[in-house]
Amino acid sequence: MRESDAGAAGNGGTLDAVTAAVIGFASATALGDERRLAARSRHALVVAVPPVWMDELLLQSVLMVGYPRALVAAAVWRQVSGIRAPATDQSFAESGELWRQRGEETCGVVYGANYQRLRENVRALHPALDAWMITEGYGRVLSRPGLDLMRRELCTIAQIAVLGSPHQLHSHMRGALHAGATPGMVAAVLAIADPDLAEGAREVAGQTLARVTGTVKRPGSSD
Repeated sequence: MRESDAGAAGNGGTLDAVTAAVIGFASATALGDERRLAARSRHALVVAVPPVWMDELLLQSVLMVGYPRALVAAAVWRQVSGIRAPATDQSFAESGELWRQRGEETCGVVYGANYQRLRENVRALHPALDAWMITEGYGRVLSRPGLDLMRRELCTIAQIAVLGSPHQLHSHMRGALHAGATPGMVAAVLAIADPDLAEGAREVAGQTLARVTGTVKRPGSSD
């Protein structure tokens, strides 16, 4: 498989080419490989990914993979695409209370019946973590317009799979389903991210998918 095709490969017909390209870029962002980021930036341009989708992915990547890799990805995207950042951002005029309200709603969709337990568990770790998760994470960032929640969750799955974090991967696979994705879409995300996964992370992702969807097949397998 050519690197330029990696973003759209293995979608099994369950994801359109534009969504697959965004997910491929998300995966490369988590990996932090500038060569892959450049190749997938070019692919995103070829399939005409809306620039606002890329902007929103880059912003939410700060939550998932941290500032260092998000900034690297943003720099590569700007250089390859030639698309300049917006001059202003509407969030500057928004209030923390609005972010809290949006965050509670969005987090409630992602976690469904487990929402209250999540809040209790995170609050037990530290009340500031709970407040930041809702207000800054789900409210300020993940509730922004420009990219729908289902695609945000699919991108998150790709990034967490690269990071090899099984508990969060399980939660966000379920979150994607809650936000409207199908099990086939979730499996397709892992197939797209597969070139970026270390062997241990690949095994974790496959096992987590099996638990969430009730299947034992690995994405991309011919069994």
